[in-house]
Amino acid sequence: MTDDPQLDTDGDGPRGEVELTVVVMRFAASDPERLQAVLAKYVVMSRGHRGCRNIDLLVSAVDPRRHVVVQKWEDPAAQQAHFDSPEMVEMARACTGLLTAPPDIDLLEGISAHDLA
Repeated sequence: MTDDPQLDTDGDGPRGEVELTVVVMRFAASDPERLQAVLAKYVVMSRGHRGCRNIDLLVSAVDPRRHVVVQKWEDPAAQQAHFDSPEMVEMARACTGLLTAPPDIDLLEGISAHDLA
């Protein structure tokens, strides 16, 4: 324990800094409107999963056919459990025929992540 206001109450690290598992999924749409509906449903349904810190859906301001889903998870186990979830499987199936290529999925570790909560 420390009196330093820049450290968490546990003394684990800087206040507000958190360990996160981040997933970025990039989609190239052949049918942008239908893909956006599929991804929007997926995001809303998935935000309540155990360990989910946040999931955002974004669309490129330059190319409206490019969509990105950014997920933040408390730990790798929560992220993996989500990838095996019915919501993830349903979203993957619903993307059939809506993409010009398979989605690009990247798993990231937070180097500098801040929790505003």
